[in-house]
Amino acid sequence: MTGLFTTFAHALIALGTVVIGLFGSIGRLTRFAGTALSRLVRPPYYPAQLFEQMLVIGYFSLPVVGLTALFTGSALAQQIYIGGARFNAAATVPAVTVIGIVRELGPVLGGLMVAGRVASAMAAELGTMRVTEQIDALTTLRTDPFRYLVAPRIVAAVLVMPVLVLVSNALGVMGGWLLATQRLGFNSAQYLNTTANYLKLDDVMSSMVKAAVFGFFIALMGCYHGYHSSGGAAGVGRATTNAVVSAFILILLSNLIITVIVFGS
Repeated sequence: MTGLFTTFAHALIALGTVVIGLFGSIGRLTRFAGTALSRLVRPPYYPAQLFEQMLVIGYFSLPVVGLTALFTGSALAQQIYIGGARFNAAATVPAVTVIGIVRELGPVLGGLMVAGRVASAMAAELGTMRVTEQIDALTTLRTDPFRYLVAPRIVAAVLVMPVLVLVSNALGVMGGWLLATQRLGFNSAQYLNTTANYLKLDDVMSSMVKAAVFGFFIALMGCYHGYHSSGGAAGVGRATTNAVVSAFILILLSNLIITVIVFGS
């Protein structure tokens, strides 16, 4: 009996340690995000840093986002056609493709691709600056690291992600159209007309909201893990991995929440 009680106590202690650590991490992240957001509205501002980050996050992410959307749209149309043919519903390919791409696959896959590319880069850059004491040097020079390093990255990600998702949605729908008209025998004009009829403004707006939220989480995770990096090169590697994984999780979680709120009724 004593041994069983001891095992239970150890398990309870381990569980409590995990829960306390989780809440501690949430608290530190919330404080970091609050500090970063408070710096956004107060000068000095660094427009050069902002435009540089918009270029890095937005323009340089276009190839991977565009190709992912194009291939996914084509594959989605093929699968919908195969599934619909079993129930004599192959004609639903244009409608289901555009709804699936704009509501879910466009923003989510775009966000994941950008997170894999950008969150890791931010964490690596800021982590290297932390372990080499460059961030401490900025503080010594009376330059706020949050205003100079964190705020421009968050603003840039929030601004450019909707544009990237618009491109992702367009190329995803185009990928479905190309495959449907070239391989599945759909009439081009009829396909595009059906797509336009089933595409609603609410779908586009929810996609843009998701994109902005995803951009915020991508930049926040990259900056947070990089800013708090320690332990030399190994610590920077851990920060990079943690930034990507946490960004992925927050993207998928926020996507679920927004989808339930917008389309749950």
